[in-house]
Amino acid sequence: MAIEVESLRQSWPRPSAPRPIVIIGAGGIVNDAHLPAYRLASSPVAGLYDIDGGKAAALAAKWNTQAIATLDEAVATEGAVFDLALPPAAHLEVLPKLPRGATVLLQKPMGRDLDEATAILKLCRERELTAAANFQLRFSPMLLAVADALERGWLGRLVDVEVHLNLLTPWHLFPFLKDMKRVEISVHSIHYLDTIRALLGNPTGVHARTLGHPSTDLAQTRTSALFDFAADQRVTFSINHNHDFGEKFQEANLRFEGTDGAAMVKLGVLLNYPKGESDELWITRKGENWTQVPLSGGWFPHAFMGTMSNLQRFAAGEDKLLHTSVEDAWHTMALAEAAFESAAAPATQVRAAP
Repeated sequence: MAIEVESLRQSWPRPSAPRPIVIIGAGGIVNDAHLPAYRLASSPVAGLYDIDGGKAAALAAKWNTQAIATLDEAVATEGAVFDLALPPAAHLEVLPKLPRGATVLLQKPMGRDLDEATAILKLCRERELTAAANFQLRFSPMLLAVADALERGWLGRLVDVEVHLNLLTPWHLFPFLKDMKRVEISVHSIHYLDTIRALLGNPTGVHARTLGHPSTDLAQTRTSALFDFAADQRVTFSINHNHDFGEKFQEANLRFEGTDGAAMVKLGVLLNYPKGESDELWITRKGENWTQVPLSGGWFPHAFMGTMSNLQRFAAGEDKLLHTSVEDAWHTMALAEAAFESAAAPATQVRAAP
């Protein structure tokens, strides 16, 4: 196993002729992930635009690119791929302004709810956009390696998957969340929804609860969920972003157990965010010791290279499948919608003593 794990796939092929990228939006995620990823991938950035011109200018200067003065000028960039690094409410406002037939990457989530996701999907179809959502966790080095191990049969058939987070998230770094009615599932756990769909397909049902915490005025920061797949498959989430009792027992793990082996993923970037720790991947098979897989990078920023590379390669005919296309991403949004509907439904009451 120690020799075999080094052969696991951890990155996505780059486009042979990278197109210039125009970034619309200049928030923290652009500085922390988008621009570092594009620099690592040697992807040309033609410039960036933000409704706050001062913010765009400062970020452009930091990354040695140009700040674009107006949205009209940004969308007129010849041959560009558009990276819409925007809050979900802004997608339907900006998409109609892109050239017909444009290639575009939408920051997740794909709208604030399923109705908006459906409107985005229809708009992309009508305007013939080659469009993908930036559900990038499935493109991270450790999740690409897990998918590869599954394809090779190392784990056998997945029968137990658990996402377990118990940590303190600095929500104040994301001020746009304050007025949103849907927070934790829509902007965070949606990554895990998309990942389990990528590995297991679409579940048939979900049982969920999502709620806030006395320490914050955000709508939700904690989630529990159980997903229905095959009768012998258990898939569950336990998410707590409010563990404010030091770092000793903070965790951010994904566990994948199959009939023949298992894998454990540590999402290091989430621990002491945004400083973070190193991501980790461990794999075992029955009768063998656990082996740590040497990783070529982390979720941030390396996964962001994958979504853009797949989009550009698909647009150029180099990839046959656009993995996070708006067509596929709609199903992730539908799963999130089902989770919120389940969370709003009354629970089965426990019977009182006779």
